[in-house]
Amino acid sequence: MRRPKVYVTREIPERGLKKIMEHFDTEVWPEYSPPPKKIIIEKAKNVDALVTLLTDKIDAEVFDAAPNLKIVAQMAVGYDNIDVEEATRRGIYVTNTPGVLTETTADLAWALLMAIARRIVEADKYIREGKWRVAWHPMMLLGRDVYGATLGIIGAGRIGMAVARRAKGFNMRILYYDIVRRPELEKDIGAEYVDLDTLLSQSDFITIHVPLTKDTYHMINAEKLRLVKKTAFIINTSRGQVIDEKALYEALKEGRIAGAALDVFEEEPIPMDNPLLKLDNVVLTPHIGSASHETRSKMAEMVADNLIAFFEGRVPPNLVNPEVMKIRPLPAKSI
Repeated sequence: MRRPKVYVTREIPERGLKKIMEHFDTEVWPEYSPPPKKIIIEKAKNVDALVTLLTDKIDAEVFDAAPNLKIVAQMAVGYDNIDVEEATRRGIYVTNTPGVLTETTADLAWALLMAIARRIVEADKYIREGKWRVAWHPMMLLGRDVYGATLGIIGAGRIGMAVARRAKGFNMRILYYDIVRRPELEKDIGAEYVDLDTLLSQSDFITIHVPLTKDTYHMINAEKLRLVKKTAFIINTSRGQVIDEKALYEALKEGRIAGAALDVFEEEPIPMDNPLLKLDNVVLTPHIGSASHETRSKMAEMVADNLIAFFEGRVPPNLVNPEVMKIRPLPAKSI
């Protein structure tokens, strides 16, 4: 029996990669940077499966070159880089890795919140640049209190709810906005469901946890930023395009909001001429929401489990497009 061929677009943690290599004829892109699209197209010509990351654009152009492609296994919870509708139309299964990164990403959101509130990055730079010449001063690097403040959560899915659970320990008033109301969040955590404008106008800290869709693109724009308090901070660990970066920069530069902490950007890697890099009231991290050893290993293993299930003729545990089964039934066991 021929082993199915899999192309992996980046080196992934050993726990998952080893599992993939045990079951499939596997090729891995060897470089740290992502493969150019032309390489993905070339490699896709002869494979049964692709293992992809957020930076890989998987669309009709790729599918056109891949007559044998049956499944795209994404190592991420988001999959806006994949044309899922087109994949479904062609009978190609798409999977992701949800759930496992929830707590890790919530941890980073809180790390960013604390860092921007208490000016941690500024303070570190202050010491390293030799500016700390007075041992203590009542006005040195004053930040904002987190305990007892109002936290606004935009998007109360798994990660948003995990952030809310942490906020309870800080005795915060918790507001949330979502297209779906979450009674369990209100009952268990005491969160208040409000519309977006109310959340923006009343929150001291605003943290964003929505997927990128046509409805969430630039949902935080110049108009919405005008509703935010001058003393408030915005934290984003979802997708960069949810915020209009130009409008955010203007609001930060003009002091219309206090600060921002961002793990995601409209263009990644962030260009070195991006004006956000020049602002002291911004904390920036390079899309590391799920970047812990344990979580990334679990994500890689989930990718392997999705592939193995599919080629064993079972429904993948994390199938994004279940309607595809009407177009292409699950295959007979081939591993």
